[in-house]
Amino acid sequence: MVLKTRVLIVDDEVSFAESLSDLLEQEGYKTVVVHSGEEALGKIKKTTFDIILLDVKLPAMNGVETYKKINKIVPQARVIMMTAYSVEYLIRDALKEGAYGVVYKPFDVEKFLSMVEAARKNDWPVMVVDDDLHVRECFKDVLESRGYNVSLAKDGREALQIAKERRHDVAFIDMKLPLLNGLETYLAIKEHNPKITVVLMTGYREEMGDLVQQALDQSAYTCLYKPFDPREALVLIEEISKARKRSPKMKKR
Repeated sequence: MVLKTRVLIVDDEVSFAESLSDLLEQEGYKTVVVHSGEEALGKIKKTTFDIILLDVKLPAMNGVETYKKINKIVPQARVIMMTAYSVEYLIRDALKEGAYGVVYKPFDVEKFLSMVEAARKNDWPVMVVDDDLHVRECFKDVLESRGYNVSLAKDGREALQIAKERRHDVAFIDMKLPLLNGLETYLAIKEHNPKITVVLMTGYREEMGDLVQQALDQSAYTCLYKPFDPREALVLIEEISKARKRSPKMKKR
């Protein structure tokens, strides 16, 4: 018998929580619903959940405060924050603390279920930022073939918006981007996710040399110089994963 993925839903809006429960039950998940942070803490002390869906705006103790307490009890918990309000400072705080991602109400159901499924698999989320469509698609094909969950962005602003909604473990960022250059994009993403590991990319070794060095001085992991085989990304991700297991304070190359 295959055990169902257990999901804890924490939301004070009763009708919404029940509708969300129905949706997930139809998709094969086993759900439990509570309506406050205190109730959520009580449940996780007694029961193991694979995923926790946590509303940001809760009575008494808000969702981010609740998440921080959950993180002390079960630091490995995969928590997705939910919000219908403009509370970017709270979301940024939660993502910095390690929350898996955030979804905004009203939900795009397909996008929401995709994030829940990725959390269930405990995939390493990887972001690829490059204004060249061919490069993005090559990365996507190679990484998804190995089971990684991939987000794509064509410029720095799009990458920053994605980073505000989803915590990524690794990002590959081209240095020559429209709107924001690679260094600016890297530093902006790090504001939202200080734990992310960033690999730089460029086909302009001399022109981008100073920016690359500045990014490396700010703890970027390494730089790949184009043209290169996208399969090199797999080697780097594996290297980064092993280094993190050896030491939480991973050093760059």
